[in-house]
Amino acid sequence: MSEADDPIAAARADGRRTLTEAEGKRLLADAGVETPAFAVCSTADEAVEAAADIGYPVVVKVSSPSVTHKSEWADGAGVVVGVESAEGVRDAADGVFEVAAEQGIDADVLVEAAADVDAGTEVIVGGLRDPSFGPVVLTGLGGVFTEVFEDTSHRIAPIDAAEARSAIEDLQAARLLDGYRGSDPADVDALANVVATAGDLVTEYPIAELDVNPVLASADGAVALDALVVLEADAETEAEGER
Repeated sequence: MSEADDPIAAARADGRRTLTEAEGKRLLADAGVETPAFAVCSTADEAVEAAADIGYPVVVKVSSPSVTHKSEWADGAGVVVGVESAEGVRDAADGVFEVAAEQGIDADVLVEAAADVDAGTEVIVGGLRDPSFGPVVLTGLGGVFTEVFEDTSHRIAPIDAAEARSAIEDLQAARLLDGYRGSDPADVDALANVVATAGDLVTEYPIAELDVNPVLASADGAVALDALVVLEADAETEAEGER
């Protein structure tokens, strides 16, 4: 990967520790994790063109390193799902740009293909650097249920696909992946590969926190629908903080 295409290098060059969602997804995609088709747009016109290229319905999101919890930003203006028309995309994009201007932050708009979340199970996959254990990878029930049920399984990274699958099978919610009320079983092997890849990323890169929530696990595979990556402080940043 050239420096120009490296999301971590781009963030470091900007003096940022937080990657945008698009940068996080590019990092995942480069490591072999599937993501929805998406485009980052700096104007409403670009957003409309991107939606036409991707195909409706789409999701429109704020894209800014200043906004890490998009669904909570600006009373819901940060994430608009199920947009099915050019007019809807333009309205959603204009809403993002207007609020960003009011708040004085730099923001683009991310337009991506909408996923049918009812067709699978939402899973969280993450990683962090624990002060005692070093790189750790986790998985659990994702989406809005992450904090409600707190059903997670942890492993010291790196791990292989077999150990990743074992971590998944440790979950109380693992039965949901086997098919529920007539739904097709999820491709657990594909999900295990995402978990193992998360462990590789936090091991090989200066990542303090990796939060991929949700990963949609379905019979068709495992797709990362959102991504938050926080980098470790580099030596220059630490030196500035000590002054």
